[in-house]
Amino acid sequence: MTSQVRQDGNTANFSAYFRAGDFVFVSGQASVEDGAIVPGTFEEEMRRSIENVRKVLSQTGLQLSDVVKVGAYVDNPADVPEFNRRYREYFGDPLPARTTLTGCLGGAVKFEIDVVAYAGE
Repeated sequence: MTSQVRQDGNTANFSAYFRAGDFVFVSGQASVEDGAIVPGTFEEEMRRSIENVRKVLSQTGLQLSDVVKVGAYVDNPADVPEFNRRYREYFGDPLPARTTLTGCLGGAVKFEIDVVAYAGE
């Protein structure tokens, strides 16, 4: 098993990803750049979060099409319809398994996502 620590120089109590066998577990990614939260509209924060996932996956040679499980965290339940619309821009058939939680981010960010990707054949 291998893991990767954050590359931005910040000390963190988690790895950006952890590889276990053929699976890569990506830690929660939010609308963050250089370790700082970048606030925006729900759409902007969602897009930045998913782009951060894409960057982490690229470190392992994977891409969004390799994702088999998504954990999505939407602060405001009213944003779930927009989340569902935007989601299909990033994830296609066969859709990954997914869990979506709302009202769980405490207002710090509007959206966060973690994923599991399959690196096998």
